[in-house]
Amino acid sequence: MLKKVLVVLLLFAIVFGGCTAATPQPTQEPSPTPKPVTLRLATTTSTDDSGLLDFILPDFEKANNCKVDVVAVGSGQAIEIGRKGDADVLLVHSRKAEDQFVADGYAKERFDVMYNDFIILGPKEDPVRVAGKTLAKDAFQAIMAAQAKFASRGDKSGTHTKELSVWASLNVTPTQDMKWYNSLGQGMGDTLLFANEQRAYTLADRGTYLSMRDKLPDLVIVVGGNNLAENKDKVLLNPYGVLAVNPDKHPGVSYDLAMKFANWLTSPETQKKIAGFGVDDFGQPLFYPDSAAYKAAGG
Repeated sequence: MLKKVLVVLLLFAIVFGGCTAATPQPTQEPSPTPKPVTLRLATTTSTDDSGLLDFILPDFEKANNCKVDVVAVGSGQAIEIGRKGDADVLLVHSRKAEDQFVADGYAKERFDVMYNDFIILGPKEDPVRVAGKTLAKDAFQAIMAAQAKFASRGDKSGTHTKELSVWASLNVTPTQDMKWYNSLGQGMGDTLLFANEQRAYTLADRGTYLSMRDKLPDLVIVVGGNNLAENKDKVLLNPYGVLAVNPDKHPGVSYDLAMKFANWLTSPETQKKIAGFGVDDFGQPLFYPDSAAYKAAGG
């Protein structure tokens, strides 16, 4: 009898025991990673050709889960892109045009970022004997008098604007009728390559020249010295600014992200990174930090 009872209890446990098992819980799907947003940056070719953007932008993209879409053209073209609302933020070096951009309401403010300088380059043989002159206008005067070949970017960039201002100081407006004057409509890199191949003089920003020096064996610095400290012509100083496009003019711009970019670019941390760019390779920075936040932090 006892054996029968035990068998019944065992069968009861087998049949009904599964009913007390815990109900499996559905597996919770991980939250999807937010899709990166895009910041449209219109900038000058010098920041791209020099390699600076490749050096600093990944930090910003990672910190803000975004992709920076870079359009590198002359500063004049970059500013026009901003006026049309086809960029969210500008990084350019054409101070008069930048100030006008703010005055016209296309940006609320311009922020200092960095600076380098312009230099005059020429063929190694220096047929006009420009080397040794300290002022750009004196060098241009000698080049024009000799009708030596000159390569101009001709693209309304900050560099082109600076070049035209030097000619204007001599009361000269160069035209294509001057057979020695070559207006290329090209960026800084292509203009340097042309000058190297054609044994021409040209005006360039030092940063792009240094970054491309290995490709320019027949070009040397004839005005501006070996570094910024040796450049005696203050006219050749080359400041860069950052401007977020005003949403009051173009409601579709990513203004908040553009301002994050401006604040990040001018922060002491990023400014220190800019200060170190190029030092190992060239013995000098390609750009010098200049933001208010950097200076306030003792930079």
